Amino acid sequence: MTRAALLYSGGKDSSLAAVLLSRLGFELTLCTVSFGVNGAWETARDAAAALGFDHERLVLGREVLEEACRLIVRDGFPRDGINLVHRAALEEVAARYPAVADGTRRDDRAPRLGFAEIRSLEDRHGTEYIAPLAGIGHRTLNRLAGEMFILEEGESRRMAKGDYEAEIWAFMEERGLEPGKFFPRSHIQSRVLGYRRPGKPL
Repeated sequence: MTRAALLYSGGKDSSLAAVLLSRLGFELTLCTVSFGVNGAWETARDAAAALGFDHERLVLGREVLEEACRLIVRDGFPRDGINLVHRAALEEVAARYPAVADGTRRDDRAPRLGFAEIRSLEDRHGTEYIAPLAGIGHRTLNRLAGEMFILEEGESRRMAKGDYEAEIWAFMEERGLEPGKFFPRSHIQSRVLGYRRPGKPL
């Protein structure tokens, strides 16, 4: 059984990726990025426990967060900043796990790796990169996750979730910036509370 680290936010995308990978026989640890700005990673830890997976808090250096915020302010939107954090997180777990994965899907703009970045990550670390949702669209994913998980949904700013956006938002507020200027105003996020039926489905 191959050990794999899955970057995990506690939302429906990464939760569905976790279930798929576990059914494919990977020994999974769900890893949530934390910069120590707030306790958003704890929400992901609780979601992982509710689904029966091991969880790890993945602490990255504040310089990554600072650079991500600089990019967001420079660009006026979060894509490059979120991608920077995502790449840093993958580099961290790729150095320790024979396989790394995330919940990125077909329609995502961020986080997202290009083909050359994937090949470079795999070649430099001797790891496997897996994106089990890469061929699944938003509509299909929402249907599958709704059938499988108990979900709580709300506007991203009000949804306590262990994704990159939560810590970036808190850090920007700490610095006197207004994150609402850079992130979409009506972005709906989800958080997984457990399975709709006992046991791991699929």
